[in-house]
Amino acid sequence: MLKHGILGLLNYGDMSGYKIREVFKNSLNYFWTAQTSQIYRELGVLEKSGWIEKRTVEQEGKPNKNICSITEEGRKELLRWLLEPRVDMDMDMDMRSPVLMKTFFMGELPVTNSLHFFKELNKAYCTVLNDLQQTDNFINAYQETISDKKRSLFWQMTSDFGKRYMQMHLDWTERCIYLLESMEE
Repeated sequence: MLKHGILGLLNYGDMSGYKIREVFKNSLNYFWTAQTSQIYRELGVLEKSGWIEKRTVEQEGKPNKNICSITEEGRKELLRWLLEPRVDMDMDMDMRSPVLMKTFFMGELPVTNSLHFFKELNKAYCTVLNDLQQTDNFINAYQETISDKKRSLFWQMTSDFGKRYMQMHLDWTERCIYLLESMEE
């Protein structure tokens, strides 16, 4: 999946590995995490596959940088992937959640410990939601760099999902806090 995310970004325009990482961090990272090392490793695989090309740009006083471009074969692969009719719901419904695993067994602790856990979790979710609110600024900035403005509509849809998903987490933690505080009375 990471390879298709990188191909999708390069389809918008040529980028260095560093630029790909920055764009990734400000957009895709909210729903698909990747370390810098994974991105660079995947760039090597994409180049070997013939889906991207790299050219070196010499810089004065700085190390040279490699600029990556999607090839015609890379575009074909991106479109092939996008046009796949089947959506793997098993992958989309992956519910591995350390938070839910811990919550399931939290009855072993005193209520005060559980309350503390959910209050801290709520704060963390608030922080993520606040960060997600900033995606609109990134979407607007990136929209200026592309020619096909309809793409930003789909970026907005993805951002909206992330915000709603995080709001669901906040609602859930608030409900858990309410239930635990009701037990203490």
